[in-house]
Amino acid sequence: MSGAVRLLMMGLVAGSAAWVGLAAGERGVTSDGLREAAVAQIAVLMGREAVAMPGPEPTGPVIYWRHPDGLPEWSATERQTDNGRAFLPVRASEDLSLDPETAPAATGTGERRILYYRNPMGLPDTSPVPKKDSMGMDYIPVYEGQDSDDGSITVSPGKLQRTGVRTAEAVLAPLAAALRAPGVVVLDERKVSVITTRADAFIETVADVTTGSTIRADAPLVTLYSPEIAQAIAQFVTDLRAEGRPRDGARQRLENLGVPAEVIDRIADEGRPTVSIPITAPREGVVLERMAVEGMMAQAGETLFRIADTSTVWVIAEVPEAALMAVTKGVEVRVTFRGLSGQPVTGRIDTIYPEMDMTTRTGKLRIELPNPDGRLLANMFADVEILLTGAPVVQVPEGAVIDTGDRQVVILDLGEGRFRPQPVTTGQQGGGMVEIVEGVGAGDRVVSAATFLIDAESNLNAALAALAAPEADQ
Repeated sequence: MSGAVRLLMMGLVAGSAAWVGLAAGERGVTSDGLREAAVAQIAVLMGREAVAMPGPEPTGPVIYWRHPDGLPEWSATERQTDNGRAFLPVRASEDLSLDPETAPAATGTGERRILYYRNPMGLPDTSPVPKKDSMGMDYIPVYEGQDSDDGSITVSPGKLQRTGVRTAEAVLAPLAAALRAPGVVVLDERKVSVITTRADAFIETVADVTTGSTIRADAPLVTLYSPEIAQAIAQFVTDLRAEGRPRDGARQRLENLGVPAEVIDRIADEGRPTVSIPITAPREGVVLERMAVEGMMAQAGETLFRIADTSTVWVIAEVPEAALMAVTKGVEVRVTFRGLSGQPVTGRIDTIYPEMDMTTRTGKLRIELPNPDGRLLANMFADVEILLTGAPVVQVPEGAVIDTGDRQVVILDLGEGRFRPQPVTTGQQGGGMVEIVEGVGAGDRVVSAATFLIDAESNLNAALAALAAPEADQ
């Protein structure tokens, strides 16, 4: 081959390598794929058929499948791409393993002894000698110390790192549990007043107040005329003129009919009867209801006004029957209101009502809250968070508990890569933690992440150990 031809070939190889490298960088192709692509590109430029570069034949079982184009996509089972191309198998010799080298069968002292070989696909099938399954995959050796009658397993550091196993220590501390319950704002029953008449009367005038008006204490509401009250006033004045002082019985009668004390004192000072009796507000607050109309005839006991002091309000929360026993009077709560933005309002449980709702099976709690600006309105919805704090309990992270429905299990970290499933009895939950009533003590380490992987391998290991002994005896 002449020098010019050699120079031309070197240029073609360099250009092909640069093109393939650029394509590989954009598509994430592996080094093997890069080599094959370079060979194919050079073959096209030279007009020859591409011949794969020789390389070692991959051995060992298939551990996963990769994308045919070298994209960062993998699968634990056989699958296809969106365009119907099959994923490529990756065998054990092709993968970077973080596990220690497999120890051979024991040939002398100091080496681990192989007890049996188990099926690589996890089937309940073992063998006392090396063999392959129907797919040509080698059976996996189980060494002495890896099997245990209590279901414990030994996991290598490489596998722990790959599976993301994390552990946490069971601690003895008060459980920061929180119970959430719906609530509604109601008026303080002790600060609601109803204005009525104690005798039949005619309403002469009504003050300029309406429903929703804010009034002060002793503000005038109505003036009325009552024949019965007028007769009692006349008797009071007659006794005053005849004896120079009012009789106690006459004054008591006026008080019983609802005549204000200041009106009685004025009549006693002036010695003259009055016809119109003023009625004033007994407290400062908001007019909730106005029924008085000028000129109406009001019968004894009929409501004219209803006034409430809204400087404090109640929040009535409904707690499920199962959680009510954990709530005590004086416990701190945080209340948020759906119609208001801002920080939660802090309060305490003032009263636990002594009965359950037959329909909803809930109990009622009462929280008293200040309302100086009047923003909390009656019948407003609220969300109540009850902070339950009690005696210290053993607790673990929520992710450490495997709940199968009929039992709860945690994975104990025995140290040196050994793990064992441990049945537990759980209690309350809160703050991302779960109370452990029985099964784990303070200071024990439990798996808090990847628990299902270790639990599955532990159950499989226990099943294989149970099958290995009969087969080895044959």
